[in-house]
Amino acid sequence: MRGTGTKGEGLVSALRRAGVTDLDYSARRRAEYSTDASLYRVVPAVVVFPRDADEIAAVVEVCRTLATPLTARGAGTSIAGNAVGPGVVVDLSRHLDRIHDIDPGSATAVVEPGVVLDDLQRRAAVHGLRFGPDPSTHDRCTIGGMIGNNACGSRALGYGRTADNVVDLDMVTGTGERLRATRGADPGSSPVLSALDRLVRSRLAVIRTECGRFTRQISGYSLEHLLPERGFDVAKALVGTEGTCGVLERATVRLVRAPKATALVVLGYPDMAAAADAVPALLPFHPVALEGLDSRLVDVVRRRGGAPVPALPRGRGWLFAELGGDDAGEVAARAKSLLDEAGALDARMVRDSRAAAALWRIREDGAGLAARAGNGGPAFAGWEDAAVPPDRLGAYLRDFEALLDGHGLTGVPYGHFGDGCLHVRIDFPLGRSGGTAVFREFLGQAAKLVAGYGGSMSGEHGDGRARGELLPAMYSPALLDVFGAVKDAFDPGDVLNPGVIVRPRPVDADLRQVAARPSPTRLGFGFHEDGSDFGAAVHRCTGVGKCRVPAGSNGVMCPSFRATRDEKDSTRGRARVLQEMAAGELVAGWRSPEVLDALDLCLSCKACSSECPTGVDMATYKAEALYQRYRRRLRPAAHYSLGWLPRWARLASRTPNLVNRAMAAGPLASAGKRLAGVDPRRPLPVFAGRTFRRWFAGHRPAPGRPVMLWVDTFTDLFAPQVGIAAVAVLEDAGYSVAIPERALCCGLTWISTGQLGTARRLLGRSVAALAAADMPVVGLEPSCTAVFRGDAAELLGRTPEASAVAAATRTLAELLMDTEGWRPPPGLDGMSAIVQPHCHHRAVMGFSADQALLERAGVRTRTIDGCCGLAGNFGVERGHYDVSVAVAGTALLPAVHAEDAPETVLTDGFSCRTQLGDLAHKTGLHLAELLSLAITPPGSRS
Repeated sequence: MRGTGTKGEGLVSALRRAGVTDLDYSARRRAEYSTDASLYRVVPAVVVFPRDADEIAAVVEVCRTLATPLTARGAGTSIAGNAVGPGVVVDLSRHLDRIHDIDPGSATAVVEPGVVLDDLQRRAAVHGLRFGPDPSTHDRCTIGGMIGNNACGSRALGYGRTADNVVDLDMVTGTGERLRATRGADPGSSPVLSALDRLVRSRLAVIRTECGRFTRQISGYSLEHLLPERGFDVAKALVGTEGTCGVLERATVRLVRAPKATALVVLGYPDMAAAADAVPALLPFHPVALEGLDSRLVDVVRRRGGAPVPALPRGRGWLFAELGGDDAGEVAARAKSLLDEAGALDARMVRDSRAAAALWRIREDGAGLAARAGNGGPAFAGWEDAAVPPDRLGAYLRDFEALLDGHGLTGVPYGHFGDGCLHVRIDFPLGRSGGTAVFREFLGQAAKLVAGYGGSMSGEHGDGRARGELLPAMYSPALLDVFGAVKDAFDPGDVLNPGVIVRPRPVDADLRQVAARPSPTRLGFGFHEDGSDFGAAVHRCTGVGKCRVPAGSNGVMCPSFRATRDEKDSTRGRARVLQEMAAGELVAGWRSPEVLDALDLCLSCKACSSECPTGVDMATYKAEALYQRYRRRLRPAAHYSLGWLPRWARLASRTPNLVNRAMAAGPLASAGKRLAGVDPRRPLPVFAGRTFRRWFAGHRPAPGRPVMLWVDTFTDLFAPQVGIAAVAVLEDAGYSVAIPERALCCGLTWISTGQLGTARRLLGRSVAALAAADMPVVGLEPSCTAVFRGDAAELLGRTPEASAVAAATRTLAELLMDTEGWRPPPGLDGMSAIVQPHCHHRAVMGFSADQALLERAGVRTRTIDGCCGLAGNFGVERGHYDVSVAVAGTALLPAVHAEDAPETVLTDGFSCRTQLGDLAHKTGLHLAELLSLAITPPGSRS
């Protein structure tokens, strides 16, 4: 384990003596916490995971005594650099995630700082309540983080900011005091509050004239809440202080009654500025949310978002106006009146909740996808969420676009237009010479522009390292002095999150992108979209943390994090370690133990390649890292056994009965597993008595349109019944089925174990054969199909053959749904089934064709959001079994064990069916088998 030097070890010893039990100062852990979702990189000395409030107080006391900086952190989704620091980073999300109480009578909840917003929403919904603010990171952001930054979100227009929904805060100040912050707190009860009260009373004029001028004035400290006429509300004033005044232990928050009826009005305008001009006329209708979207954002979602984009009204800029109330008729009437006053080019009123959710998803997905610029390069936060009074938004937006043009920059704007808040990611040239100077100059001019409109540098994300230095453009020296005095009252030693808001770090200090270095290594994959640079590829991760969603949330990413809830097992945590390796400072090269440890529990599921907004593909990064680590070196046993599985399996298939008996149980099976690096608890799959190829050799092809059936190792040797069923289905659909003349391999198992040289040779032969056949190719095993659709171009280059095979390769559902005149067999109508999509199927090909086919067939489905946990060789390897089972327990096992679960489980992946059989003792069906059962009487085919 790499330590942090003598000083770091002394800090760790002091923390342990103080009773702090869960901490980590390894290089890998420090790399994981070196950045948040911002542009900034600051490597901490140690990361602490407090288990209770007493441990929080102990950490603060140690840091006070040793004059060590302390930075509190929730989910690390801050985009202003609020959650990185050089000393102790305190992760409040790991253990402090309990909801202590929800009181429907007072409509309040008592929560710990690490509670995820969506978890609170689910618990509150039972009582018809919700927490009002809802940032786009609602499925992973924590209440503590929201309090730190005064988070808002789309519906803050109707429900208020986080500050408007906080009742009491229990925290430890930088003086070590355990403080209960509330409205009307007695200054005499606390030395800190007494000093604060004296300060406020001596500076009433400047606070009254400069603070709280409009709702989204988030920058600086919100001292207006401390005014006598506001009731000296210390809790509200501490919201948005970004951990610079205290570390949160517990919060009492206000809940709001969820509306019984909602309506969404979508309004189209010629452009974004015209949409902004319309905002003041719509506010009197009291929308809960009034969001602005630009056509450029919608175009990004269309290109990279995966799911189809719903139809929008005519225009190039849109407003989404959501209205709510208890009376559906009144809400509809108000929506109609709003539409009449909107002056839009075109409009659409949406009452169906599913249609509304699909439209809102454009906004949520776009917030992450905007991190890639229109040219495919990175777009950055930095000037991300400035706000102006809503009646000045249109004019500000025009001037802001002109400012971008003047610097040769582009961005994709969107935002909370009802509050005057504008989000944008900008393609700052940080990777080029002089790029940092462009960044600094633009921020300075942007600050002057927004201040000239009476606006705020930050409208909801806080100042952090990105905007603290810019505050003099917005506030007078007198008020800045007050901010400093408030900070000193709470934290006289400047221990808590120093360099933020008060005495700020320069905006261009500690920039993460500047620390990146081009990768000089000869790579196994092409990384074509990243200029053949591994460093650029791993820096795709901007840290938005969509990989940190807990079990039960939508999507699949990241299966191991959902099981362990450890940052190291998130896609983001792994990317941070690889970024540090690319930078060459904290992590020393491909063969470092930190890289191996970070990637160990990656299932190579590829979910991140489609669900990560910036297109991180950790499965590919892991394969590349293994390739570089073990080039010309001895590999782990599992790489030779499981990585070479197709070769060994083909040999074993010559005497399947003998091999099955030998590997079933007993000393020989145990020794074989031990030598092969297989976990002793994992049953080995059974070889079929007759391979699919042998069956097909005796099959007389039917006449029809030619189609090539790709015969993968798993279908051929272990599950020939799937291939036989597929032939029946394809022939019934009017196809004449062919298979490759000789056994070929896509190289999947070699890819997943990083044996890229062999994989390239095997895949090259297969691509050449399929290209020469010049016909549609149907893949039955999703992971193998995904190789042809995705990995082939990166391994072989974007050759005409690889491109042709990628275009020709289809899943069974894709081919059937595109087959003119094909209809599903009628025998499936009314059937119920649980559907477990294979992760590669969902990520690379998409599952929409399968879903549409099942709907057309009349099958009632429950689709599981989650990985099976076996993931090819992952769950078989020694050391992975427990995590493999835990991953299955997050979604698959609860679904199939539910009391009302259908008997039929549909899953195309061999791994998924194997895991289902091993852990749930259920037999899964491939789509081909399901369709075949409906067209073929049982027992009529051999």
